Amino acid sequence: MLTSGCGAPPVELPDHLAALLQEGATRRARFQRGRFAPSPTGALHRGNLRTALLSWLDARLRGGEWLLRLDDLDTPRNRPGAAEALQADLLWLGLPWDGPVIRQAERRGLYATVLSALRRGGALYPCRCSRRMRADISAPHGALQVYPGTCRDRGLAWGAEAGRLPSWRLRLPAGPITWPERFGRPGWIDGPSAVGDPVLRRADGVVAYHLATAVDELALGISDVVRGEDLGASTGPQVAVMAALGQTPPRYGHGPLWCDRAGQRLSKREGAEGLEGYRARGMDASAVVGELAASLGLVPPGSRLSAAELLACLDLPGLERCLAVGACQMQEPSQGPRI
Repeated sequence: MLTSGCGAPPVELPDHLAALLQEGATRRARFQRGRFAPSPTGALHRGNLRTALLSWLDARLRGGEWLLRLDDLDTPRNRPGAAEALQADLLWLGLPWDGPVIRQAERRGLYATVLSALRRGGALYPCRCSRRMRADISAPHGALQVYPGTCRDRGLAWGAEAGRLPSWRLRLPAGPITWPERFGRPGWIDGPSAVGDPVLRRADGVVAYHLATAVDELALGISDVVRGEDLGASTGPQVAVMAALGQTPPRYGHGPLWCDRAGQRLSKREGAEGLEGYRARGMDASAVVGELAASLGLVPPGSRLSAAELLACLDLPGLERCLAVGACQMQEPSQGPRI
């Protein structure tokens, strides 16, 4: 399924980069591969843990690989020991990954090459708007603030002015952005009105979330991205980057938010509980997996089972039916298993 804007041609890539992306596309066509991509900024909360479980189940039910990638480019936000702790948490839950841990901080050279190609191809422009107007790239979660295109046609310089460098924005073409979407969510969005021109390199030189994520999905041959509904707004900008590189996107599946019995999204305090909180309540790994699965109606409330046992009692169509029920699932379903 091709991504599209107004049919703007993709930029010309250097041979080694084109070969890398082609290798990823070939791998994706031949093998199923998912990924979990947390940021090492603190402990995994219950929403992260459930997303990890969903992504792992989806990859394993497809007979595919499941990669662990650390989105650790924003160095000041990283916390010492967080990367090691989240790996330990995943293993404690019985969610092993395939291959070595992938760290975005070790892939900066790749992102710089992509940015250079996009800039040479005229797909980027410098932006000198204030930090407040650049808030659309400060965090991946939640709705995007659509940039009004203030600097798009100003012909600004790329170098430093008054000691400040510009951020780099993608010149988004007019028209819809489309991608394969699972779980019943629409797989399209209008580029100019809903996305705008996303920042791909911040004024402080840090590579933006959308650029690094899009490049990694392509280069690593990711076939299916399963993540939370709170990241749904990030899909449009990331697919736009892929289109500018002449690439097709993976399939996306955005899992439901975790809600209480009244159907309201859990508060920040309620949703912040991680494995430390579960363990403080005397819950072992089987009890935690049971609660995570029960929150989606995969098993009855109070179930105790390992991740491997949960995998053995599921099938892919059944998992997809549960995830397509709605955008917000109850924390403690009153119904029995839907599978």
